[in-house]
Amino acid sequence: MHTALPRSTGAISANTLVLAVALLLASAANLNFWSTLVHAVGGITPGHLPLLLGCFAIVALLFHGLLTLASFRFVAKPVLILMILVASSVAWFVNEYGIVIDKAVIQSMFETDSREAAELLNWRLLLFVLLTGGLPSMLVARARVDFPGGVRGLLRRVGISAGSLALAALILVMLFKSLAPVVREHRELRFLLTPTNAFQALNGYLRNRWSAPVAIAPIGRDAVKGKHWTGTQRRTVSVIVVGETARADNFSLNGYARETNPRLAREQGLINFTHVQSCGTATAVSVPCLFSGLGREHYDDARARRQEGLLDVLSHAGFRVIWRDNNSGCKGACDRVETVDLASPASGNRHCMDDECYDEGLLEGLPELIRSADRDLVIVLHQKGSHGPAYAKRYPAGFGRFGPVCASSEFEQCSRESIVAAYDNTILYTDHVLAQAIDLLRTAAREDGVDASMLYFSDHGESLGEGNMYLHGAPWMIAPQQQTHVPMMLWMSEGFQERFGFDQACLRARRDQALSHDNVFHSVLGMLDVDTAVRNPKLDIFHACVRNG
Repeated sequence: MHTALPRSTGAISANTLVLAVALLLASAANLNFWSTLVHAVGGITPGHLPLLLGCFAIVALLFHGLLTLASFRFVAKPVLILMILVASSVAWFVNEYGIVIDKAVIQSMFETDSREAAELLNWRLLLFVLLTGGLPSMLVARARVDFPGGVRGLLRRVGISAGSLALAALILVMLFKSLAPVVREHRELRFLLTPTNAFQALNGYLRNRWSAPVAIAPIGRDAVKGKHWTGTQRRTVSVIVVGETARADNFSLNGYARETNPRLAREQGLINFTHVQSCGTATAVSVPCLFSGLGREHYDDARARRQEGLLDVLSHAGFRVIWRDNNSGCKGACDRVETVDLASPASGNRHCMDDECYDEGLLEGLPELIRSADRDLVIVLHQKGSHGPAYAKRYPAGFGRFGPVCASSEFEQCSRESIVAAYDNTILYTDHVLAQAIDLLRTAAREDGVDASMLYFSDHGESLGEGNMYLHGAPWMIAPQQQTHVPMMLWMSEGFQERFGFDQACLRARRDQALSHDNVFHSVLGMLDVDTAVRNPKLDIFHACVRNG
């Protein structure tokens, strides 16, 4: 007969110990995180208290769920002590120096010399770590803990962990409308949550440190200008406008009730494509994907970074390629061509208000650039567009036609109607910018003797409260169509059409066909009559619409 062993007198359960450490990490180790979050949501008020308490519950439950998986004898104490000491050390540098913990900080820590590292060490750091890390660690080390054993103990841990993570997910869903815009507008928050920031940064540094050197594979080195280039000395200028967060549903050109495209609707010869799908639901995926030529189903970030893309192929064919940016960079798509950053007042962009630079700045100096160019030009304009959640900051005051608008990035303070109104004003401003670009190109065609074209498409769409979902970035396979249905339109000067033999009736007949970002790579090459083995005529929307082609 076997008798169960009695529990140790004065011992605590493993779950109680894990819960205590989780609460410690969620609170004392993250004072800077909570201070930043409180400021981001607008202070501690009765209206904001549910959001703040919900966020604390999410963080505590997340830590509890993850640490429970390590609550085994001989494993729990070392893991918990490591978490406490890392959190304490990171919290010191975050609180003292106001730094965010990313892989660049970790790289500096590993690659600095011992003398420079010693300058960061002082008695205040030692005292802080002893009090906030050492004392709790000593209590954990000395604690007498009962660990559940056997299969029953394993199932109990899995159940507790799953329950904590599920409850955290449920609270996140309930707070999503209020929390999503805060996190999107204050991206620094993910670098402040301790100790996850340290482990994320370390992982990023080690992956880069140990990864093989990136060798860029050439593509399209055989690219040459085709037969439509012979017999003429007229230069061409093609402007590719990469929109940001513009969803097709809110373009009046696509049937939207509000007149968000008053100027483009009057443009003779403008072709609007109504059924275009994006490659991703975030800029970091869509932009490198569509310029890579890999296509959505075959796109892989590592593969895209290791090979040339559309802009390289155009350079091989003899074009001067320039990327002008009013956003957060080209995500690798423009790494080997000329780039101009216009996203800050320091760049000389005259269309800035405080730290916000409007998209009209992308057009500054283009007439002079076109006039003085000694080669055919391809100019990419990367818009700030409709990037949220602070939609009201994306356009000058004169474009606030629709209202009342949500002037805050805290969506819980706004009605859905006011959020949509602010977003629609961004589309109205994009309409103005694109019409200005067409006017500029039309003038260049008339006065400077160039053949001009403009192709516009957005990188992805946006959710505006459908199904209680806001912003973008949902996994593509489950993303709502508002995040993947994007606008695309084309304008060509008469000289450009005649030069390349385009049948306008044929192109207009394709307006309502199903297209996607997969078509962009091949269609740009087709539009400019670039012959290369990497161009796929089946994905080139111009291929069947070239007279005598």
